[in-house]
Amino acid sequence: MVSLKKSLLLISSLFLIAMGSVSAHPPAKSASSVLAALQAVDQEWVHAYNAGDVNKVASLYVKDAVLQPPGAPAAHGRSAIHVFFAHDMAESQKAGITFHLTGHSDGGVSDDWGWCSGTYSVTDKSGKVVEVGKYLSVSRKESGAWRYVRNTWNLDGAVPASAADKTMK
Repeated sequence: MVSLKKSLLLISSLFLIAMGSVSAHPPAKSASSVLAALQAVDQEWVHAYNAGDVNKVASLYVKDAVLQPPGAPAAHGRSAIHVFFAHDMAESQKAGITFHLTGHSDGGVSDDWGWCSGTYSVTDKSGKVVEVGKYLSVSRKESGAWRYVRNTWNLDGAVPASAADKTMK
């Protein structure tokens, strides 16, 4: 009898562990659709940034988000992020700078949290690449929408001559 109880306990424990693993890791199709949703937010950010829509850009961040731009202090909270982008986007608009996501982005998801990383380039008025770099964002799902919790990017250094000669169409 003791052996049967131990066997049932072991089977029950293995079943619970297996069920926990299934619920903690969404199926591949679900994970890929969530990653696509995270990447869509990145595209929405780029579109709003290039359009000079600071309200839309700021709305993509949770209330207590932290923005960590290169060469500047971190902006804590949506209000500070709005202030940062109001200045940054105005300068970009004035200079004729356009932001582009390049290459393939990657990411992952766990429940209501996700992350995305990829590469970007910046072009001037003539379409010449003037900056290349990479970005990383951590997002949380709030009220059915993915919003940035942390966002950072940095430059790769001097633009390689081959990239500087290219134009983005």
